[in-house]
Amino acid sequence: MLRNARHTKILEIIEQMEIETQEELCEQLAARNFSVTQATVSRDIKELHLFKVKGINKRFRYASMTEKESGLSDKMRALFQTCVLGIRAVGNMIVIKTLNGNAPNAGVVIDRLEYREVVGCISGDDTVFVVCENSEETRVVCDRLNAILKG
Repeated sequence: MLRNARHTKILEIIEQMEIETQEELCEQLAARNFSVTQATVSRDIKELHLFKVKGINKRFRYASMTEKESGLSDKMRALFQTCVLGIRAVGNMIVIKTLNGNAPNAGVVIDRLEYREVVGCISGDDTVFVVCENSEETRVVCDRLNAILKG
């Protein structure tokens, strides 16, 4: 029960404030009577699938993904549009170039899309490789990803 209450509080905190580090999140939880370690917060961030986006007052801030029935949340769409520099089909693969350090963010968006044509994807630092069954399906997925990129 404590874990669920803590998760709810974390989501509330990151909606209300720009939280850039795990330490800041620990401090905010402590101020709300949740005694946690940085390791616990790290696990919570992973379990909640939090990611970092550009902040207004801070360089980055934690954000959460909330799915809408129509597909990607506005936050996830903005994350993808902000971090992706280019998308290119190569055989049965799609190569996505991102800003340095943002390939994992783009990879999360692709995983959440759950396209049936995608066999899997691997994220490095600034590149995501998406594997499809064949080049025809690759073109379909590439077009869909470019549509998200263009908004």
